[in-house]
This record gives sequence, C-alpha cells and structure tokens, in this order.
Amino acid sequence: MKNIIIITGASSGIGQEFALQIDTAFSNIDEIWMIARREDRLLEVARVMEHNTRLIMMDLTDEYAMDDFEMLLEESQVTVRMLINAAGYGLMGAFEELSLEEQLGMLQVNCEALTKMTYIVLPYMARGSRIIQMASSAAFVPQPDFAVYAATKSYVLSFSRALNRELSCYGIYVTAVCPGPVNTEFFSVAEQYGTTLAVKKLTMISAGKCVSEALKASYKKRSMAVPGISMKAFLLATKLCPQEAILALMQFFKYVEQ
Repeated sequence: MKNIIIITGASSGIGQEFALQIDTAFSNIDEIWMIARREDRLLEVARVMEHNTRLIMMDLTDEYAMDDFEMLLEESQVTVRMLINAAGYGLMGAFEELSLEEQLGMLQVNCEALTKMTYIVLPYMARGSRIIQMASSAAFVPQPDFAVYAATKSYVLSFSRALNRELSCYGIYVTAVCPGPVNTEFFSVAEQYGTTLAVKKLTMISAGKCVSEALKASYKKRSMAVPGISMKAFLLATKLCPQEAILALMQFFKYVEQ
C-alpha cells in the first residue's frame, strides 16, 4: 500500500510551492500526485523533485475526468496521507460587468471541484491523514468588486471548518488556509477586468511563507491558518468591527485611489 500526497493546482503558484516544500520536508511518502491542466508546467516542477511523482493532467470541472480519477484511486491501492486542494482562481470587477460564464467558472473550480475532490479522496485516507483547503482572507468579509470570488472562499472556509469537526473523531484533520495577497500568477488572471486596492498589495507575502505557515498549522491540527501578521490583524478587525464599517472603509480606499 503506497502512501501518497495529492496536490491540485500543482503546476504554478501556491500549489507548486506545496509540492516543492513537501518534497523536502516529508520522508515517509512514496509518491506525490500532482494535478493540473498544463503538462509542460507539471513536468518542470517534477524534474526538480526528489520524490516519485505521478503527473495527472485534468480539468477539475470535467465530470468525466473526475470519474476517471476516482477509478485511478480505486485501482492504485494507496493511502492518501494528505490532500491539498490548491486549485482555484478569482476575477476582480463589478458583478454586472464580468461574464456570467467566468463567474460560474469560479463557483465550479473553487467550490464544486474542491468539494468533489475531497469526497472522492476521503475513503482512501486513514488516521493521521490531513486535508488542506485553500480559502482566502476574502472569506472574512464580503468584497465589493470581488463578490463571487469572496463568496466562494467563504464557502471553502465554512465547509472546511465543519468537515474538520466531523472528521476529527477519525483522526483526520482539515485546515482552511486564509492568506491575503500572495505573490503568484493569481493577479495576472484576477486583474483582467479590475484591480485590487493598492493598500491590500502592501500586505502581500511570498508563496513560500504562505505554504510554510499552512503546513505548520496542519501539523498542529489547526482548523484555520492565517499567514502573515497583517491578515491576522484583519481577521481580528472583522471580529471586532461591524462588517458595514469595514465595507465603508474599503469603499473609501477605492475612492481615494481613483
């Protein structure tokens, strides 16, 4: 029986960083399964890794591809020691100005695919296994001009914390990771139609720091990881201040930047 780790969105950004850090930090893993759509990018990552890797090129929103992946798990005789759902994307801009197709795509990738992957993999996990779900600090409060993305991440956070309670009796622990801006390719997609507040980008952290804090939180069986001091302060502010006040402040910063 092989012990494996599964990482979605492994070809770039945070998913890639998870693969690289896990490769150096975990010695008791037989294989790392890396999932993404871009074969060339997966190959680039796999070439510098010490662990055996299995590269799985698939679109997580493709129902048939997910069925094939479920069959692969069934046939492979594996124990999944860690599932990392790092695939996802966001788009900034006014709700009515973004295409419906692209916004529904966020729901499919960030919520539906993450949920289905978790459901498919769970039967192959054992006591001591971990699940890491990439949420966002955008989950803490509604985000005008980032409305659908923030809502998807609120779902991920809520789902993950509830699932952690459900699974803890089996010795399986779920950690939702809620970073602020991370220095990855995310913004090249997200800012196609709008831009994030400059004040938010001042809090940007590296993918390495985000992943390092996420892995530490998972090791400590924490239900949530909030990488970076700025986002920890933001979380506290969302607990102490009325959301309407925070939304008004965000609107003020947007007005000033214009």
